Amino acid sequence: MNERILIIEDDEGITKFLRRALAYEGYLVDVGLDGQTGLILARDNPPDLVVLDLMLPGIDGFEVCRRLRSGGSVPILILTAKESVKDRVIGLDMGADDYMIKPFELDELLARIRALLRRSQPVNRPKVMNFKDLSLDTGTRQAKRGDRIISLTAKEYELLELFMMHPRQVLTREVIFDRVWGYDFGGESNIIEVYVRYLRQKLEMNGEERLLHTVRGVGYVLREPD
Repeated sequence: MNERILIIEDDEGITKFLRRALAYEGYLVDVGLDGQTGLILARDNPPDLVVLDLMLPGIDGFEVCRRLRSGGSVPILILTAKESVKDRVIGLDMGADDYMIKPFELDELLARIRALLRRSQPVNRPKVMNFKDLSLDTGTRQAKRGDRIISLTAKEYELLELFMMHPRQVLTREVIFDRVWGYDFGGESNIIEVYVRYLRQKLEMNGEERLLHTVRGVGYVLREPD
C-alpha cells in the first residue's frame, strides 16, 4: 500500500508543487491549508508522515505539532521559513522528527521523507505481498509463482519488492535507480533493463503470463497480462 503524506501548509504554490512531486513518487497526498484543517485530515485519514509549516493561519504549526505528537507517533517533518536555532529547538521539542528551511531542494526533501518513513516502519514484521499468482514473503525474502519457488539474488529481490509495493503503478527509471541502487548510474546505463530481464526469465520460467511490463520511454509496471 502506498504511503499517505499529509501536507499542512498555507502557501498554495508550495502545496501544488509538493502534491505533484510526491504523487509522482507514488505517495498518496492530502493537503490542509491551515492548522485546523490539517488536524481534521490527520484524524480522518491518518497519514504515514506529515510535512508541516510553522506559520499557519489559526492554529500555528507548533501547536499542530504538539497535538499530532500527543495523538500518536506519526513522523513529522517541519518545513518552514523560520530558521532561528530557537525555532528549531522549539519545533523538535514539540515532537518533530526533522526540520528543513525554505527554500528547499526537492531531492533533499524526498530523501528525508524516505528516511523518516523507513525509520517508522515496524521492525521484525514480515508480510507476504501478492499480485495475481505471484507472491513475495518479506520475512524469508522468497518469491513464488503459484507453488513454484523462485530463487532471487539480493538486487532481484529489492527490485521485485519495489514493484510488488506499487502494483499497477508505472515506475520511472529514476525512481527505480533511487529506490533499488541508491544512486544514479547515468543515463547510458542499462542496469535496470538487465535486471528486469533476469526477473522476467525467472517469473516466466514455466511459460507463465507476463506481469512485469515495459512502458516505452517511461519505465516499468507490474500489472495484469495484456
